[in-house]
Amino acid sequence: MPAGMNESAGVGLLGLTRQQLSAYVAEQGLPSYRGRQLFQALHHRLVETLDEVYELPRAARRQLAAAFNLAPLHATQVVEAADGTRRYLFTVRGGQAIETVWIPDGKRITLCLSSQAGCPMMCAFCATATLGLQRNLTADEIVAQVIYVLRDASRRLGRPRPATVNLVLMGMGEPLLNYEHVMRALRILADPEGLHIVPRRVTLSTVGIVPKIAALGREPDRPGLAVSLTAPTDELRARLMPVNLTYPLDALRQACLDFPRRAGERITFEYVLLDGINDGDDHAQALLKWLAPLRAREAAKVNLIPHNPAPGIPFRPSSPERILGFQSRLRAKGLPTYVRRPRGRDIFAACGMLAATSSPSA
Repeated sequence: MPAGMNESAGVGLLGLTRQQLSAYVAEQGLPSYRGRQLFQALHHRLVETLDEVYELPRAARRQLAAAFNLAPLHATQVVEAADGTRRYLFTVRGGQAIETVWIPDGKRITLCLSSQAGCPMMCAFCATATLGLQRNLTADEIVAQVIYVLRDASRRLGRPRPATVNLVLMGMGEPLLNYEHVMRALRILADPEGLHIVPRRVTLSTVGIVPKIAALGREPDRPGLAVSLTAPTDELRARLMPVNLTYPLDALRQACLDFPRRAGERITFEYVLLDGINDGDDHAQALLKWLAPLRAREAAKVNLIPHNPAPGIPFRPSSPERILGFQSRLRAKGLPTYVRRPRGRDIFAACGMLAATSSPSA
C-alpha cells in the first residue's frame, strides 16, 4: 500500500499522488509508468470508473477496483441559483454531509471547497458553525469535490471542462485544522499531468490558526492566504469569533507580518459586515489602525462581505450605504478594499450559509 495510506479496503484512490500510484503499481509487478497512466486517467481525463482506464491491463483494473474506492462522495442534491451559482450537497464516507459551490463569473470559474464536515470554530455569524465538527475530510474527498463538479460542468455545458479554474478553501470547515490532507489534495490538484490547478489559482481562508499560518508560509508551493477577520478589536472579535481567545489580534497580525509573500502578493482580510455590530466609523478607524503595519508593507487588501442571513443566525447585513461608506473610509487611506458580491444567496450557497441543508429554503 502506498505510503500514507493504512486501510486495506476502500482506500481513496483519488488521494494518492502520481508518485504514490507509480510506487503502488510497481509493487504489484507492473511497470511504474502504469501509475502515471492511471494518474492521468483519473485527474486529466476524469474517468468515473476503473473500467475506463483502458491504458491498464484488464486484470490490473480489477485488482485496483478491489483495493481502492474511486467514489469517496456521492451527490445528494444539486441546486442552481438565479445567478448560475450551483450548490452541491454531497454525502461522504460515514454518512456526513458536505457542500461544494460552483461560482461562474463570465469566463472565470471558481469552486468553493469544503475541508471538514461541519466546523469547530463557532463563529457567531456563520451557519456552518451550528453543525460543530463532525470530522476532517480526507485528501481524496477534497480532490473528489473538484473532479465531480468539473465532470458535471462538462456534461451540462456540452464542452470540455474549463481550462482555467480557481479554487477557494472557504467552504465548510477550517482548512488549517486539516492541514496534511488539505496540502496533499492541493499537491494532487496542482500536478501538471492532472488538473494542473496551480497554487496561484488557490486561496486558503483561515480564521487565524497562528502556528499553521507559519507552517503554510514554509511550504515551497502554497496557496494564497486569506484571513477571516470581521472585527478590529479583541473584545469584539472574541464575541464573534472564539478563536480570538486562543490567538488574539496581536499574535494574528504578527503571523501575517512574518508570512513570506511573493512579489506583489497581498494577504486578503475578509470582513463580514454586520448591521450595527462592526460597521461603524469607529470600527473602520480601528481596522485601519490594526492593519497599519501591513499597509506600510503593501501586504494587505480587504474584502468586505455583506452578511448573508441564515436561519438561527441573529445578525442582519449592513445597508448598502453603510457598506459603501465603510469601503470609502478604507480606500481614502490607500487600502485596497473590495465589496464581495453575494452569489447564490437564494439557494443558501453564499459565504457563511453552508449548513449541509437539503432544502435551499430551510
